[in-house]
Amino acid sequence: MKSHLWLFSLFSTLWSSAAPEADGCEEGGGCREDFQPVNYSSPLLPQHPGHMFSEHLDLSKQQLSAVPSGKFRSFCRLKVLFLSDNNISSLDDGTFCPLENLLKLDLRRNTISSLGQGFSLGLGSLKELLLARNKLTHLSAGSFLQLGELQRLDLSANAIRSIDKMAFRGLTSLRQLHLEDNQLECLSAGIFPMLQRLEMLHLQENQIKVIDADVFTPLTSLAVLNLTNNNLTSICFRTFLSILSYSTHILLKGNQWHCNCDLQRVFHKLRDVRRLSLDDYSSLHCTKPQELWGHQLSEVESKLCVAETVTVLIITLTVVITVVASIVMAERNRKKRTGKHWSEDSDMSYDSQS
Repeated sequence: MKSHLWLFSLFSTLWSSAAPEADGCEEGGGCREDFQPVNYSSPLLPQHPGHMFSEHLDLSKQQLSAVPSGKFRSFCRLKVLFLSDNNISSLDDGTFCPLENLLKLDLRRNTISSLGQGFSLGLGSLKELLLARNKLTHLSAGSFLQLGELQRLDLSANAIRSIDKMAFRGLTSLRQLHLEDNQLECLSAGIFPMLQRLEMLHLQENQIKVIDADVFTPLTSLAVLNLTNNNLTSICFRTFLSILSYSTHILLKGNQWHCNCDLQRVFHKLRDVRRLSLDDYSSLHCTKPQELWGHQLSEVESKLCVAETVTVLIITLTVVITVVASIVMAERNRKKRTGKHWSEDSDMSYDSQS
């Protein structure tokens, strides 16, 4: 309790002396030069005010419910900021101005439900942003616009159901995107623009049923695509063919595969594409039709098109027989007509001789 009161008093003293708040990020913030690492989650809290000016600041597990906007002006040399395991429910636009040197921001295990369009203001140098295990339900366009240097974005274990088409615009340096363990049902074309450097896309443990054909087209550096444990019943060949990276490993087990001839053909063609690796193909199981439930797709694939092949052969044979029969009948009719004309000519000649 004493540590919390001390922390509150220290912040109050520091923030009350901060410059007046303004919209956006101001140039300069009166940085101090006596930087020392500090960990405010430790029971032995430092007592010297100079420790406030540090490159590492740990405010995790402090029962914080809010972070007032612009209150980090005296921390403008900060590189790592931990705010995890608190009760933070919202963040004002410009909250982290002017942390222009911040490289890592950890906001995991809070109760944040939305990110405003000004969330990323002042975070132009950020490399790693951790927002896992919050209560986000939607990603709006513009929230990450200023994060041009970000390389890792962790949004796992939220409740994200929808993503605006321009939500990830500006993340031109992003290499890892974690969207696993959310509630996504559809991946629409245009939600991954400008992510040419993305190498790892984690989409496992969602409820994905539909994937637009061109949704992965911008991901020209994609090395790992994890779609395990979703609700996919079928896939389009073009969806994965549009991935133009040199080599991509695709993970698909744990989906609700409807094993039929169409699915078998798609996987057969995908396995022939050298730049695509279906690493867990042998672990894919059928859920439909009922008679194939639980069977491995790799074990039944040779049988999936048998019935259709037999049907096609029967239809083809029927057509051939019909055509041949028509030709034969036509030839017979022609001969009959020819024979009749010859007979009539013979009768006429005989009568004339008489």
